[in-house]
Formats: sequence, structure tokens, C-alpha cells
Amino acid sequence: MANRKLAVVEEERKNVLPARLMTIGTSKVLRRISSLQVCKHLPCAVFSFSFTTSQDFFATFEQLRFVRSHLFKQPSDNAGLNNSILLAEQVLEPRLEMLEILLTLAVIASTTFTAILLMLPTRYIKHSPPKPKLRSSDEPKVSVQVLVLGDIGRSPRMQYHAMSIAKNGGRVDLVGYMESKPHPEVLDNPDINIVPLSPPPPILRSKAIPFIIAGPLKVLWQIWTIFYTLSYSSKPARWLLVQNPPSIPTLFVAFIVCFLRNTHLIIDWHNYGWTILAGTRGPQHPFVKISKFYESRLGSWVPTASFTVTDAMAKQLREKPYNVKSPIFTLHDRPAAIFQPISNSTKRRAFLERIPETMEHSDAIMDDKTRLLVSSTSWTPDEDFNLLLEALCEYSASSQSLPPILAIITGKGPQKQMYLDRIALLTKQSKLKNVSISTAWLSTEDYATLLACADLGVCLHMSSSGVDLPMKVVDMFGAGLPVVGYGNYASWNELVQEGVNGCGFVTSDDLVRTLERLFGDTNGKELATLRKGAVKEGSRRWDDEWNGVAGRLLGLCE
Repeated sequence: MANRKLAVVEEERKNVLPARLMTIGTSKVLRRISSLQVCKHLPCAVFSFSFTTSQDFFATFEQLRFVRSHLFKQPSDNAGLNNSILLAEQVLEPRLEMLEILLTLAVIASTTFTAILLMLPTRYIKHSPPKPKLRSSDEPKVSVQVLVLGDIGRSPRMQYHAMSIAKNGGRVDLVGYMESKPHPEVLDNPDINIVPLSPPPPILRSKAIPFIIAGPLKVLWQIWTIFYTLSYSSKPARWLLVQNPPSIPTLFVAFIVCFLRNTHLIIDWHNYGWTILAGTRGPQHPFVKISKFYESRLGSWVPTASFTVTDAMAKQLREKPYNVKSPIFTLHDRPAAIFQPISNSTKRRAFLERIPETMEHSDAIMDDKTRLLVSSTSWTPDEDFNLLLEALCEYSASSQSLPPILAIITGKGPQKQMYLDRIALLTKQSKLKNVSISTAWLSTEDYATLLACADLGVCLHMSSSGVDLPMKVVDMFGAGLPVVGYGNYASWNELVQEGVNGCGFVTSDDLVRTLERLFGDTNGKELATLRKGAVKEGSRRWDDEWNGVAGRLLGLCE
């Protein structure tokens, strides 16, 4: 009877088991081997196989080898079972190799993921504003990162943001390029920490490399420097206030940083980056279309809130293509405290005699024999300086009895040298007989005093979007200086009231007629009326506007 059972088992071992090794799972094969009567003398533990873990798999493979090499000393007596186990090894070995690869990849992935977690920037974990009873005397009410992808010293609105936050008990990390000297209050305030961005390499800023190559490389550089500076060079903050434009790559990097650091994002819309780009590349340029799509999409769903410089811009952002659903607050530009009118003639004369641009003309300016005209420009295509040059040439050639003009042009920009060459040529051609033009780069204090000493301010800003306003006009009003400016865009009337605090023009003919009318009036009645209106408009200061809008949003003001 026993011999018959062994015969049946042997037949099954020879014919059935090898075939099934190719068609059924390895674990089932091994369980089948353990059920054979010929193996009844082996410990059951040898074939108790489970593949729930990689350790079980390796143990199983080693058990098979042990069975084949140690328990079967006589291959002739146990050749069939030895071959079956060999086949099982052959089935398991590729899976073992695959498992080794998977385990290696798992270790690499796990190590990489752990390293990434350790390298992530610290997150903001406190509430804003903190409860007064839990906040120490030296702990700020709120912490804010202010990002300027540009020169901090030439970004007055963002500097004013920083000063207002610090003034109301907040802590500020002001991030941007340090190309010119910032406002004195920014430098002297211990609650404002300036965190400089590393500028791109000189070769990317030169014209040695075509724009199609240098542009993307510059963007990659900016992405890394902005991300590293916001994430690792400054403390985690409750709010990140970003100036727009530029939107590339600022909005994208700001979104990533805010996600990683548990920070709320506020976009301060000064204008639209894609409209500025369209002014130089054309509205149908591929880069312009990409920029418009990028700016409108990120601008619509990234920010927690938005500030705009005009009501017209706020209205436009709620419509296509932006469709911004988050809160939008209009925060009009207002002059800082440093811009003040000067009524004391002694102080006015002392300043005019101090700076070289007005030193030779100080007596004539004080006696109203020479009119002092000031224009601040960025020397870029969106400010057509030709309008002013053509108007001054026509003024010089006028048949009327008009006083001489001393025009001082402040600012830096890419087209400055081109216009300086043209001014020199016009002077050589005697087309500016009654006009003197000087350029200057002044400190904030001297610039504010120069505006207060001038007779008229000129703004050449041409809005690329039609809904922004130039900060320079606000500063002029703060110094009590009436303004004539290019006014062919929708938001101009939000700031300048025709005949009340200034005048608008579209062409150089419009401008020269305004200059002849204002400076040709020997009584100076109209100019005095405009100055009175400018003083009134400038009486509402930045702090008054900021506290009621931004201060309340940030939790710094009631």
C-alpha cells in the first residue's frame, strides 16, 4: 500500500509539478511541494513560505538552496525533487533580481525624499496678528516679506510699504537689488531688514548674447535667487507682498514659496508686465502672448488679496482675461512725509545755490525771471522724451515774450545717452536758445527739495495698460508742485484735475501751448491757482491712505 502511494507521488512529481511551475504562482508551487508524501520527513517550517515581505522572499530562496544542497545528499535517489527545486530556484531568481532593483530604487527614493524634507524652508506657524497677551514686548505684530524684482532705491511705493509696516509695529524683510541708495528711513529703521538679491552675471545683462538665449537664462537665474533668498535668507513671514510688474518669474516663485512656508501672498499691481513688453515687442509677439497668459492666470488664482494703484485697474482685474476672485483693494499712491512744500524763500534760495544744476540760475529763478521746470523720467520707450524736446524747441522759437526755462531732468535709464546726444545737437543748432537742459541724479532728500523749489513739473509717462498712474506726479503734488502730463489714458483723471492741480496734453503742440500760457502770464495767476490745488491734493499722505487699506488687511491698524 505504501509502495503504491509512493508510485503515485513519484508520477505526479515527474509529470505534473515541472509543468505547473511555469503556469502557477511560485508560492503555490512551493506549497504543493510541501504537501507531497516524499517530503513528509522534512520540517514543515522549510516550506512555510510567505511573500508578504522582502525578508520572507530572500529566506525562501535560501531555504530552497539549503534543501537542494544539504538534505539531498544522493541526487540519484532524489533527482526528481532536486530538479523541481532547481526549477523553483530558476523561477524565483529573476524575481529576486527584480526585487533587489526595486529595493535599491526604494532606498534611493526614500533617501532623496528624506533629504528634500530636511532641506525644505521653515514654515510660518504663528497667527497674524498674535494675541496681545501672548506676545512679548519685542515681538512684532506681524511679519512681512516685501519683494521688489528691481532696484529698491528706485521703488518708492515698496519702500513706503516697508516703512508703514515697521512704523505700525511689524517686521519687514525688504528683498530686491541694491543698485542705488534706499530711503533714509528704510536704512535707519531696525525693524526693516534689507535682503539683497544677487544680480544676474554681467554677460546676461549685456547685448553680447541674443535675447532669445539671454532672456531664458536670466529668468532661470532669477528663479533660483528669488527662491533661495525668500526661503533661506529670511525668516518665515505671515505675508509676502510682491510688486507687479515684473510678473516673470516673480509670481510663480512667490506662489511656490508661499505654499512651502505657509505664507499669504499679496500682489501690489502697479501695471501689467505683458503690456509693457508689448510696447517694445508688439502685441502679436509670441513672448507677449505667453506673458499675458501667464500673468492673467497666476494673477487670478495665486493671491490671497491684491492692491491696485487705481480704481480703473481694480475694475479691469475683475474682468476677462484676469477674472480675479480674491479681494482687490485700491491703494492710491500718496506722497511720503519727505515731500513737503517750501514757503520759506530763504530755504529755497539756499538749496538753489547749493546744487550745481541751479547754482548759476538761482537769482533769476528767485526773481521769477527764469522758470524752473522739473521732469523725472526712466528714459524708456514708455516715456516719450521727444514730446518735451519738441515742445521746448517750439517754446524757444516762439514769437511771444517768454521767460527762459531751466529744465532739470532726473532719473536713469537705457535711452538717456541717446537723448543727451540729441540735446547736444539741438543746442549746437541753436534750437534751444531760450532753454537750458540739465540732467541730475539726486538723493531722495534733494529730489524732494528740488520739486518744492520748482515752478512746474512735467510727466511724460504713457500708460501701457491705460489704468496705471505715475508715482512721480504724486510726489510733485506732495511738494506742492503743479503738473502738466501726458493724459491720454483712462486713469489720468483719478489723479489730475484739469485746471485745478494740473493740465494734460497729448501732443507736443498741446504741451508748448500750455507752457506759453502758464509762463507767459506775468502775474502768474493761473500757475498760483494750480499750485494751490497741488498743495491740497498732496495734503492726504501715504500713511493716511495706507493705514485704512493695507494696515487693516495686515492686522496692524483698526
